[in-house]
Order: sequence, then C-alpha cells, then structure tokens
Amino acid sequence: MPQSSRAAAPASREIVLDALGVPVSGLLAEPSSGAPRAVVVALHGGGIRAGYFDGHTEPGHSLLELGADLGFTVLALDRPGYGESAPFLPEGLGTQEQAMLLRAALRDFARTHGTGDGFFVVAHSNGAKPGLAMAAQDHEESIIGLDVSGLGSTPAAADTIPRHGTGRMDWYRHWGDPGLYPAGTFRRCRALLAPIPAQEIREFPLWPDMYPGIAASVRAPVRFTFAEQEPWWRSDARAVADLTAPLASTRVRVDHQPDAGHNISLGWAARAYHLRVLAFLEECLLTRRTTAAPLPAPSPGGTPAAADGMPATASWQFLTRVMFPLALAPDLP
Repeated sequence: MPQSSRAAAPASREIVLDALGVPVSGLLAEPSSGAPRAVVVALHGGGIRAGYFDGHTEPGHSLLELGADLGFTVLALDRPGYGESAPFLPEGLGTQEQAMLLRAALRDFARTHGTGDGFFVVAHSNGAKPGLAMAAQDHEESIIGLDVSGLGSTPAAADTIPRHGTGRMDWYRHWGDPGLYPAGTFRRCRALLAPIPAQEIREFPLWPDMYPGIAASVRAPVRFTFAEQEPWWRSDARAVADLTAPLASTRVRVDHQPDAGHNISLGWAARAYHLRVLAFLEECLLTRRTTAAPLPAPSPGGTPAAADGMPATASWQFLTRVMFPLALAPDLP
C-alpha cells in the first residue's frame, strides 16, 4: 500500500543558533526536496517553548509539518530567556532586546540555510510583541509579513478573566473550554512549559502604551487572529479600531477563529488556523512579486509599448480598425 503524504511529511529537528554570542534553540523543519520558498519563523507565547507549534496530539496539527510539506522552511525558536538561552538571560529580556537577538539569530541561520523570498513571522501571545518589534526594526525589508494570534492592544476587563473562588487564576480556563483541545493535550504540554522570565512579566502591563510606537514603524503586512474564546484581549469593534489605527503604514487584517481557545495551535482548530496562516503568507508573496514587477518600458516617443513591441496605441488602432471589422464582417467568398 502506498504511503500517505502525511506519513512522509518532513520531521522537525532541534537546532541552536548564535545570536550575538547567546545560544538560541528551537525546532527546524525543511522541505523534503528543493530550496524553500520562504522561511516561517514561529515565536511562542509566555510560559511555553517552541514545541507549541509542533503539536502532534492529532495528525496534521503541527505548523512545522504542514509548512514544510507545502515547500516552506519552518523555524520555531525558543525566545530569549527560554530554552538554551535561559542560563545566559536569567531575567529574560524586554521586547525590543528580544527582537534584536532574534534578528541576530536569523542572520546566523541565513549564513548556512536558504531563505527563499525571506522571513514570515508567526507569533503567538507574548511572543507577538517581539515579533512586531522585529518587523519595526526591519529596515532591510527581509520580513515578508506577520501573522499574530492571541495578542491585541486593549486588555480584557479584569472581571472577565475566569478565577477560582479563592481569587487565584483558573489557568486552564485561559485556554478556553477544554473540549476545544484534543485529549492528552494538557498532559503533553507539561513537557513544553517553562518559567516566564521576570523581565517579560514586568512588561505585561506596559504593552498597551508600547504598542502604538512599535506598530507605527511596521511596514510588512500584518494579520491578527482572535480565538472565539480569547480571555486576555478585547476584539470588539472599538478595540479592533484601536489595534489597527497605528498600523497606518501597512496592510492589516483582523480575523476571528471559531471553535478555538487562546492557544489555537494546540487545539482542534490548529490545522484550520495554520492553513489560514500559510494562505496569508501566499498573499504576502503574491503582493511582493506583483509590486516588484516592472511596468512596460515606454517607447522612444513616450507611448507605452505592447507585449509584442508595437506601441500600445498602434495595437489598439489595429484591433479596432482592422481585426474587429473583419471579425464582424460576413464570410468572404
């Protein structure tokens, strides 16, 4: 019996990159044949590691597997303060400093790996903050676009966050209804959990004030996705308007993912969401190629040339005065 494409899907492997002397660990999946069309850079949220994007509780849920199967390299990184960098950065780093180190890690990656048309950042929750900052710092325009989930700019009111009667946070409810996740998800994720660095915690309440300045410098297209059950950030019309307004220098889209909790990439909706992510990447690639396509060079007289070298006006006159009348005329003897 022939193997299915899913069984032959590229597997991920561990990788460590050099970011200005700091080791940045992560997971890498590459296309099984040919050069990559682009590199998807995946940044996890707070308290979890890069394996967030490589969920295998159900077949087809891994972003690394799906992206590599469609011809992209997928590089899921442990953000600074997580993984191999944790001993070097015991307090973690702020948003801007994380972005600088992550960009350095990508430069190291590009020295030994093909990058195709560039980097496309997929960032979740607290990882979307340095993800947006990376794009704001991207003066070389190496970032094709960004796909953000689990992050907004207007926090949900405190009384909407589920808590136990004791006042302690009901942590599993922050994922949304447990039924939104395959059986075994929470057990498997214990191996992915990591302490949230202190600097990251200190910046939690500062994000609404930091966001407009970062967003104003972003030039790459951005898509935001809010899960149907998203307890951290508001996504009503007013909140969405406040989110998109600072991104005046680029194209921005806001989508909602039905049947999903905050951690979309680990839920039943993971494959549907990841397909939307990669569809947005396809749109970003299309935009980059069409805007880069040169216009036909003008003829010496200033009239644009047609594809066959005939001036466009002459081609139109030829069609209207000769070909159209012939096409409409009765059959010639």
